[in-house]
Amino acid sequence: MRQDFYAADKIQTEDDITASVVVPSRVLSNIHNSHNATSQKFAVNCEYRLFQRPDEAINRGFDHQAEEDMARDDNFISNYEPLSLDQVKKMVLKAADFDEFTKPMQDFLKSAIKNQSTYVVCSDQPRIVGENDERSKNPRYLQIRDDLVHPMSVYVAERGIRLARAIPADKPLYTPVNSVLIGRRNNPADVQNGIRGLAVYNPIHYQPLPELFMDFICSLTGKSPSTTGAGSEGALTKSPFNALVPTADLNNALVSYILTGLAGFSTSAGHVGPNVKVDHDVSLLVPEIWCRLSPAERDPEALIREKYLEPIPDREHNGEKILASRLGYRITEKFVRVYFGRVFDNPSKVFDDAILRPETQSMDAFCDGVKYITEAQQRVAREYIADKSIATACPPISALLMIMATGAFEGKDVLHPDIRKMFTLESLLSSDWYRVRLETKQKRDIALWQRHVEYMAAFDKLQTHHVEADRLHVRERLLQARAELARVSAPEYLQSLQGTIGADPM
Repeated sequence: MRQDFYAADKIQTEDDITASVVVPSRVLSNIHNSHNATSQKFAVNCEYRLFQRPDEAINRGFDHQAEEDMARDDNFISNYEPLSLDQVKKMVLKAADFDEFTKPMQDFLKSAIKNQSTYVVCSDQPRIVGENDERSKNPRYLQIRDDLVHPMSVYVAERGIRLARAIPADKPLYTPVNSVLIGRRNNPADVQNGIRGLAVYNPIHYQPLPELFMDFICSLTGKSPSTTGAGSEGALTKSPFNALVPTADLNNALVSYILTGLAGFSTSAGHVGPNVKVDHDVSLLVPEIWCRLSPAERDPEALIREKYLEPIPDREHNGEKILASRLGYRITEKFVRVYFGRVFDNPSKVFDDAILRPETQSMDAFCDGVKYITEAQQRVAREYIADKSIATACPPISALLMIMATGAFEGKDVLHPDIRKMFTLESLLSSDWYRVRLETKQKRDIALWQRHVEYMAAFDKLQTHHVEADRLHVRERLLQARAELARVSAPEYLQSLQGTIGADPM
């Protein structure tokens, strides 16, 4: 690392389950709209605790956060070995080894002895699950969100933004999403267990919307250290928990991406190529890089124009066409030299050609990895066609599904200008299908407020409920509901919805 490197304070505000809303930029004030986006996306975490797998805590003193968290007395912990007091006493007596723990874990184990606890768990002791004292590779615990445990860091960050933007204390502070950095798990081939290699990405890739949504639709994941499986997890990865047809989420997500102009970058974890293991190092490093880039520097069009990103072309291999262009663009030596140089003294020594161009490690492994991706995309897309859910997809998603399944839509592949045009803001705003989404939203809002009006009017008329109606101010609420019904029924309301995701007519 550079001698003047100072790690950024990162405030995690969302995890697996998030509520989000897309708001037209025109209705927001005091906002930093760096790329002049039509709309802004806001996200809020729905979880109080984060489901963590502290892999590195197996090394004493390595994961300070995990040891501090696991030393709390209000934990939910899974797949850790229940240690007896005798075992803990032996650990404490080995002073040199015990001293490797951070102070919170040391104090926790000593208190267990003092309090004569029946059992205790320790951060470096996952549950023994196999012969020869083999330990679980899936240790877990529920971490209380750090922004709740340490609210001062959030307060300081928000005050800093207010000062930088000169936002008065009585005005709202808006912090929209301004970058999308997707983690991507990669693995080399495991022939013995029938797992194909998926390690074709270099540390950072940018994918335009068509290629990005091919990835989202398929959600192909590499093998996790904690599981034996790998493959497609279905649209947006959460299909087992979602009662909606996946196209509903895909339609919403596409409209959101187009309106906000957010670019999708992905970062590698696990492996880069079959020979280079990176674990989560790259995923941890990228936020350090990104927070040191200005909005203009992380604009994908500028990065491509200035040769910081290079396209990955299709290629022939053993007489077969390999659709490597679906990987999008990847960072170049110039990106590493200029931007990674803000963190490393000699970044080119860290990110050499084998990491930037994984095919140089093994062309056979690279091409088979790309084939694995395209074959999985084809299989998933054919399922949408077979169950007829393709009929509920918006036109761009429907076209993508046909291209993934058959290679073409109306005789055009994904690189055809007519297909690319479907994913532009101009095409969205002028399309009939987007207007139908806005009209559907208006109809549903009218129905909602009509239902509110009818319910409160009926409640107010009940002779037996007059006292309760007065206590609840039902007449005042009824007037408000009628005013809101009139507002959402007006033609102007439909126009005001421009820039929102509307509602899925299906």
